[in-house]
Amino acid sequence: MTDEIDTVALANQLRPALLKLGRLLRREARALGITGGQATLLALIHRNPDVGARELAAREGVSAPVLTRYLDRMEAAGLVRRERSPKDARKIRVTLTPKGVRALRSIRTRRTAFLAERLDHLSPEARAALAEAVEPLLGLVEDEPPAMP
Repeated sequence: MTDEIDTVALANQLRPALLKLGRLLRREARALGITGGQATLLALIHRNPDVGARELAAREGVSAPVLTRYLDRMEAAGLVRRERSPKDARKIRVTLTPKGVRALRSIRTRRTAFLAERLDHLSPEARAALAEAVEPLLGLVEDEPPAMP
């Protein structure tokens, strides 16, 4: 018989660690002059080539005017390009510029190096526990919650 885990207690333990980790990883992007929100948008655009501005706003849960301001700043910085879709003139598609691709690569490299350096200081048992937790943690952030067994 498996011991029941108090999900509220576990959430209370996990929340501060994940929030602090998120702050530390955003700091790595800021060191390159990229905000956390911009880093998120760069990754989302990279994973979804030719994504539309409206779809980006919906995926990020922000209004179209808020997203437009983000994209204005990112376009001025040379990170993204907006253009009319050749398939649908009503759609504005967003793509990464070569500078945006390099920025995203740099952010990922810095964040990975930061995490690897921290992981190097953990015991092999702690690293193994974290390796086991990766898949369940990814399940927490999926768009659709997992089905109940």
